[in-house]
Amino acid sequence: MSEAIAYERVGDIAVLKAQNPPVNALGVDVRKGLLAGIERAEQDGAKAVLIYGEGKTYFAGADIREFGKPPQEPWLPGLCSRIEATPLIVVSAMHGTALGGGLEVALASHYRIAVPSAKMGLPEVNLGILPGAGGTQRLPRVAGTEAALEMITTGRHISAAEALEKGIIDRIEDGAPREIGLAYAQELLAQGAPRRAVGEMPAPEAVDFDAVYEATLKKGRGQLSPAVAVRAVQAAAEAESFEAGLKRERELFMELMDSDQRQGLIHAFFSERAVSKLPELDGVAPRDVASMGVIGGGTMGAGIATAALLAGLPVVLIEMTDEAAAAARGRIEGNLKGALKRGKISQEQYDQLTGDALTVATDYAALSAVDLVVEAVFEDMGVKREVFGKLDAHCKPGAVLATNTSYLDVDEIAAATSRPQDVIGLHFFSPAHVMKLLEVVVAEKTAPEVLATGFALGKRLKKVTVRSGICDGFIGNRIMNAYRKAAEYVVLDGASPYQVDKVVTGFGFPMGPFAMGDLAGLDINWAARKRRAPTRDPRERVPRFYEMLCEGGDFGQKTGKGFYVYEEGRRGGVPNPEVAALIAKDQEQQGVSPREFSDAEVLRRYMCAMVNEAAKVVGEGIARRPLDVDMVMLFGYGFPRFWGGPLKWADLQGLDGILADIRAYAAEDGFFWQPAPLLEQLVAEGRTFDSLNKGS
Repeated sequence: MSEAIAYERVGDIAVLKAQNPPVNALGVDVRKGLLAGIERAEQDGAKAVLIYGEGKTYFAGADIREFGKPPQEPWLPGLCSRIEATPLIVVSAMHGTALGGGLEVALASHYRIAVPSAKMGLPEVNLGILPGAGGTQRLPRVAGTEAALEMITTGRHISAAEALEKGIIDRIEDGAPREIGLAYAQELLAQGAPRRAVGEMPAPEAVDFDAVYEATLKKGRGQLSPAVAVRAVQAAAEAESFEAGLKRERELFMELMDSDQRQGLIHAFFSERAVSKLPELDGVAPRDVASMGVIGGGTMGAGIATAALLAGLPVVLIEMTDEAAAAARGRIEGNLKGALKRGKISQEQYDQLTGDALTVATDYAALSAVDLVVEAVFEDMGVKREVFGKLDAHCKPGAVLATNTSYLDVDEIAAATSRPQDVIGLHFFSPAHVMKLLEVVVAEKTAPEVLATGFALGKRLKKVTVRSGICDGFIGNRIMNAYRKAAEYVVLDGASPYQVDKVVTGFGFPMGPFAMGDLAGLDINWAARKRRAPTRDPRERVPRFYEMLCEGGDFGQKTGKGFYVYEEGRRGGVPNPEVAALIAKDQEQQGVSPREFSDAEVLRRYMCAMVNEAAKVVGEGIARRPLDVDMVMLFGYGFPRFWGGPLKWADLQGLDGILADIRAYAAEDGFFWQPAPLLEQLVAEGRTFDSLNKGS
């Protein structure tokens, strides 16, 4: 027997206990142990087998240490078939989580019991694959086709109560999994219950699988795995036999295994876990943060305060007037009401968070006891330096002073205090209580324990936290500024904003750059343009149609009109008919002869600009690794997860082709399309961005 599976006889029942901490992942030793345990139980004369997990969970899924390596026998599909085929009655007792292969093992068992707190699901589509050990064939037979399609295509985890309602499990019992499993197995034997193999059950009913496939592909914005999983479930309903369905599942599984999207999703999976692990913080303890201050109660400040409150941190929020303070409290209460409505918090918690935990004041003296304060006021250096002067005067020694600036120099802000070592940038993304990204911006004099505190806060707030150096826009906004320029250039040269947005959403982004500008407020970028104008290089092309819109008072959704027109009660906008004339006027003034662009060229220019600027950000050390850029773009800017991020996408496309295109575009605009030195170096050496993540 494998050490990962312990074997025990209790009367007529062979007990197989998984002991592969921390999550009983289905690694090769566990698979070998399960196979050996079934074979031994058959030889021992047992009448039933109980499978359960020691510790905090049943099998929580595959062993991530095996990802990307050649599979070792026994493979999980064959193991599940072998468990199902045994003449003994097999019972799985579940607690913790039964996910992916874990749920597939349970479905291969003949009976299933779970504790009330157990969760289960088939989340494989989130890794670019589908359940490949019979999950797409067995789940529809017990839960029905529609329920199985919903679970498999979303990867959603469900509760034990929902699993019982769907017929996925047979019983819920309080108690230790070993005890409830043994009692259930003994009861089944006493009743003379039949062996009940899911694979021998009737095929599930067919639905309009073509319609489901198209709807799933559209909902996933081009992600293949959920849609391909629909075809696997279709095989469960339409294949001539259960074995034929399993064969079809395996074919589709292998197709996805070979796809670029699987590589992108696996990259995203591992990078999300690696991004907050910084060698420079090894052995550095963060400062204790038991309370938090927020300066400014607008949308951003209220969102930051909400996120802190939901993480259990008391908040002191400072506004300039009593009226503004009351409005800020109203915004925070509105955010928390949303959490209450969604069941994230109870009424009692809501009352506590909006009562004792939240203080709204107009006097900076109220911040005297907080451990960390985040400034979220207007994006103006003079205003921010004034705020930091007040924080320096009122905050206790050792308090972390953070700015939420999106673009401004954190060193210059820190210089407004007598303690620059305590100053750091914490760039949240709006709405801050929803968006998962947090850029931690390190200033020249930021103390290591202050950096560690920023990362500890990010973890507490359940953010994906990324380290950034100082430049205009840090990682994300600097890159966004470049690809937004590329979009504007292609429009100035003849494409339409609506073609660009359509191409970009077709690639997988939730919004195109012009619709996104309308949502954020065109006046915000307009202000940044005006700020940069005095130092702008004379070689830079400057499309003017954007400014023309703003000069006419059209700032996007907030004014009802921007690149799109927004009508009350109608979702989304329709193209603004006035925009074409503004673009034509700009072209005439700049002597541009417009031409047509194919969708493929629009996308290629947009993506090459993103990759090129991202390579500069990494090459300059603003981002330490390519994966840092990828996580910023995934979690802050809606980059499609199934491509892994812009630099993973670039690796998959081929860096030599991207560099060749950038050099070709440079023939028409040598200033904007300057190839990143790092990109040129990687191509010359035949390496990829991912090689830098691995340190090779």
